Amino acid sequence: MPKPFVWILAAVAALVVALGGVTVAVWMFRPEASRGALDTELEGVTVSEATEPVPLPPTRPETSADRLCWREFGGDPRRTLARPGARLGLPRKRLLWTRVLDSYIEFAPVYCDGVLYVNSFRGTTYAIDATTGKVEWKTRVGGTLPSSPAIDGPRLLVASQAGTVTALDRRTGGRLWQVRTAGKVESSPVVVDGLAYFGSHDGRLFAVRSATGEVRWAYDTRGRINASPSVVADRVCVTNYSGAFVCVDRRTGRELWTTYVARDSFRYESFYASPSTDGERVYSLARSGKVVALSAASGAIAWTGRVGGLGYTTPAVARGRVFVGGFDGVVRAFRATTGEELWSRWVGGRILGAPVVIGDAVFVSVLEGRTFGLRVADGRIVWRLPMGRYTPGIATERTYFFSLNGRLIAYRGRNVPAR
Repeated sequence: MPKPFVWILAAVAALVVALGGVTVAVWMFRPEASRGALDTELEGVTVSEATEPVPLPPTRPETSADRLCWREFGGDPRRTLARPGARLGLPRKRLLWTRVLDSYIEFAPVYCDGVLYVNSFRGTTYAIDATTGKVEWKTRVGGTLPSSPAIDGPRLLVASQAGTVTALDRRTGGRLWQVRTAGKVESSPVVVDGLAYFGSHDGRLFAVRSATGEVRWAYDTRGRINASPSVVADRVCVTNYSGAFVCVDRRTGRELWTTYVARDSFRYESFYASPSTDGERVYSLARSGKVVALSAASGAIAWTGRVGGLGYTTPAVARGRVFVGGFDGVVRAFRATTGEELWSRWVGGRILGAPVVIGDAVFVSVLEGRTFGLRVADGRIVWRLPMGRYTPGIATERTYFFSLNGRLIAYRGRNVPAR
């Protein structure tokens, strides 16, 4: 056999061996090769109570305040970001009040019993009278606060990038208890049946007793969690930076399913956006711009879509549609069952915060300082405000509360009788 031919055979063999090695290496370092597990050691986790527990006062007396609460990021434990049955109409032109805070507001406020609660990024938690805009109290738990607090009866739960979740007395702002994790906490807590759920940058999904802060269980997802978990039926689901959707039993923390979403042949997706769900499917948006829908029961991928540019918005889910925005400045509506794109609308700015559906409109803010209301049916722009940035806000049965950069603004709906 001629020597050149031998050399060619040797080179081909070496290439096959090398490619085989790469294949093995890729297989060995797949995220699936290191699945999550319940964490029974709780390393780096501490729970502390106030040295003098703050007595919980009686329920706030009856007022003329709006009765419909918005207790957590997303408006409900599923994080749907939607009140499609709201009948207050679009915001009126005349505002009720405005209040400037000490820093920008990345996530929307929460509301109940006539009081708004909101975090500023600088680290201040405010309780604000929803009728007048007057500050009832403010406090600092330490660290920056890029999340929404959560209301649970007489308690307000506040997550911090100092690595803590703190329970405050809703009436006074006094500290009741604090859980410290081994990583930053950007995840907005949610409380269901006395258990508060949140994720940490250390990769763990926590369930703690809302009354005491006692850790009920922790599940290590093996990937940084920025997202806020959603709760549907018997399960709590979260996304992470390793490209995983993870759903566990909400009472025990036992894994129900984990699905890793591939970006290409060698990489997995990364999720900043929280999962939202309609009960049938779980939706989220990867940082690459891929929209993903999975079966809530099995974790099987139902469909995928795309937005333009980077993707950070938690999808809003309403009326059989999924609403998502991208850094290309386009809001898109997908059919929830199939992923068919029903409409798209360019609003001329980068969309970082989650959209929110109120009645017949979906509201979105852009980083360039504008906020838009688009018609749910076809995406037509029906309302504009020359202020914006991040998640636009929330609504009750009569009132819109917009959180635009570092300012809270209250408007009555057009269908609400003027007083």
